[in-house]
Amino acid sequence: MTIPDFQSIMLPFLISVADRSEHKHSETIQKLAKFFGLSDEELRELLPSGRQAVFTNRVGWARTYLMKAGLIEYTRRGYCRITARGLTVINENPKGINISYLKRFPEFSNFHNTGSKEDQSPTSKENVTENENRTPEENLEYSYLKLREELAHELLTRLKNGTPQFFERVVVELLVKMGYGGSIADAGKAIGRSGDGGIDGMIKEDRLGLDIIYIQAKRWEGSVGRPEIQKFVGALQGNRARKGVFITTSSYTKEAREYVTHIDSKVALIDGEQMAQYMIDHNLGVTTIAIYEEKRIDSDFFMDE
Repeated sequence: MTIPDFQSIMLPFLISVADRSEHKHSETIQKLAKFFGLSDEELRELLPSGRQAVFTNRVGWARTYLMKAGLIEYTRRGYCRITARGLTVINENPKGINISYLKRFPEFSNFHNTGSKEDQSPTSKENVTENENRTPEENLEYSYLKLREELAHELLTRLKNGTPQFFERVVVELLVKMGYGGSIADAGKAIGRSGDGGIDGMIKEDRLGLDIIYIQAKRWEGSVGRPEIQKFVGALQGNRARKGVFITTSSYTKEAREYVTHIDSKVALIDGEQMAQYMIDHNLGVTTIAIYEEKRIDSDFFMDE
């Protein structure tokens, strides 16, 4: 079974606490996981940020929305209890509880509408259902991923359209920012031998130069296949090098990737998408325009309340 969206969790959540007793949140999560028949793998699935399990996040937001509607109340840290209004809802025997259902309660309607303006464009209307089925954190993280994907695509396009010399400079700066080659001057001396639209050379693995990495970088049309990687590995052996990095603006075939897993030399294959992502991670060719901090209540602060 797929992980239910947080709106689908609302009614089962309310039913699970309908005995008027206090319920610990972690125990409610376990009870709901059993109710939905989720596997261990599904329970381990994380949000894009990797900071929290998807199901845990969705149960948490279902709880928040029920609380905002006055159907449950927080009694103490990590515990909640159904309210009189919640019991009334249970007695109505609804087929389900979702955002539309909760809007009948003024407190929830005020909470849900605060600070939001509906976009009436056709595109946004098509996405309303998908966006409302995601928790606010999921919407934030997926929006961030979408923006990052678009930025990576633009970076890669510019790399492909730039000159070989520009691509050479970007590779040098990226490797230095990633901790290789010491200074840009050192890395440039080691790698700055341009050839057929790419660069080949050696670079220090660390600032002390205790080991050397052989580099080959090419702006490539189509996927890089196993024969090209075999030539690179041959060059490694000819230079008595044990490690290598092959960088391309294109991609690698399945055979090429499988090949490097069966050789003694350690070879990292970086395709265009990965290179763009590394550039974003290391702030190369990009600039920060805004920072949004996600904050939560510090429960310890209120322990003595």
